[in-house]
Amino acid sequence: MSDRLNVLKTYKLYVGGKFPRSESGRVYEVTDSKGKWLANAPLASRKDARDAVVAARKAFGPWSGATAYNRGQILYRVAEMLEGRKEQFVREVAEAEGLSKSKAAAQVDAAIDRWVWYAGWTDKIAQVVGGGNPVAGPFFNLSTPEPTGVVVVLAPQESSFLGLVSVVAPVIATGNTAIVVTSEKSPLPALSLGEVLATSDLPGGVVNVLSGRTAEIATPLAAHQDVNAIDLAGADDVLAKELEIAAADNLKRVLRPQPVDYAETPGIERMTAFLETKTVWHPTGSLGASGSSY
Repeated sequence: MSDRLNVLKTYKLYVGGKFPRSESGRVYEVTDSKGKWLANAPLASRKDARDAVVAARKAFGPWSGATAYNRGQILYRVAEMLEGRKEQFVREVAEAEGLSKSKAAAQVDAAIDRWVWYAGWTDKIAQVVGGGNPVAGPFFNLSTPEPTGVVVVLAPQESSFLGLVSVVAPVIATGNTAIVVTSEKSPLPALSLGEVLATSDLPGGVVNVLSGRTAEIATPLAAHQDVNAIDLAGADDVLAKELEIAAADNLKRVLRPQPVDYAETPGIERMTAFLETKTVWHPTGSLGASGSSY
């Protein structure tokens, strides 16, 4: 039997539901924990970042306007698709983080379960953080949560998959759209996640995945006038301060980096961090001569 060459995987960005190579044509070498070459990952440019913002803004209206139940169905579909490709992600996470196969499998299982967990919250979060407010006067006073808009997410540097899912899923569960800057040293699980999202009924542009130098990509995104919020989970202290200053120019919401054990069951904080509360006052009407109202 003749020998054959392996067909090596070509990793690409995920922007607007498509898989472009970096506009610059640049790539960088990704190695495992022992320095062994794994793949060439796209080195995204400022132009790629701007394209991702355009795609995320275009997708925001339809995605935020979809029913919460429908968003939950789509997030659950992501979990289904990941379950079918579990072996690939176990290998990529093991190589990225230097884990044994069993520990990597536990990380992947937890990430899949995390998608299911957030899928269940899509049509419940409004009941928890919204509701009717008691006021003194003949008014209905109702508060409802609404998505902030386009959110830039700097994925955790060390947790290449579970941490990634833990910061992306809550952003889109509540109707926001996301631009994800992958872990700089371990981008491959995130780039593969883009392939899963593309086949999971998630509309193009809801999640956009950029790999490369975190500071190079994040700096123009933090200053971009059409970005509404930024999660600094994957930034070190120096970069986080620089990005927070840049984000202040158009009053972006900023979620500062904080110590997180991604293996723990998350609360609702990452969902509420990118929600706005709309409060509506409406006068009540009188019923009959008694003056009673509804």
